[in-house]
Amino acid sequence: MDGTVTAMRYPDSKNRESVDDGIRFQDYVCELLAREHIIIQNFSSKKYQLTIGENLQGIEIKLDNRCIETQRLSIEIAEKTHADKTDWTNSGIYRDDNSWLYIQGNFEIVFIFQKNLLQMLHRTNRYKTGETNTIRKFYLPFAAARKYAGKVIELDDDKLSLR
Repeated sequence: MDGTVTAMRYPDSKNRESVDDGIRFQDYVCELLAREHIIIQNFSSKKYQLTIGENLQGIEIKLDNRCIETQRLSIEIAEKTHADKTDWTNSGIYRDDNSWLYIQGNFEIVFIFQKNLLQMLHRTNRYKTGETNTIRKFYLPFAAARKYAGKVIELDDDKLSLR
């Protein structure tokens, strides 16, 4: 073994680097929060991630590469491991784990929400929904995301601005 970590791949994803991109974003968010003296202890093993959650602190972190372009967040609500499966599994904001905070964005903007608030917003049926072969989601426009987020972190003049 050379010490190289090989990330799993989503077989139906158009982006072959999607898992690696997500892990890189997770590391980025951990660094951002460390500047605020919030230290996240992420789990690496599948066993701990599935039985407890992404980390000890109960913070789910999701990369949304196109959110600036679309001016909305695509909030995950269910998934399938393969497109040919018929059954959906609760995921994202409905995943049954220790998460209570939900962080979503990209390397330019990061939104921090209470997970139960996002569940409530989804249940209002005010927001459009979407589906790919493997992901179900609802779309939260930036105006609403800014209104309901506990914190928004934006890149401002080549430095991070906490708002």
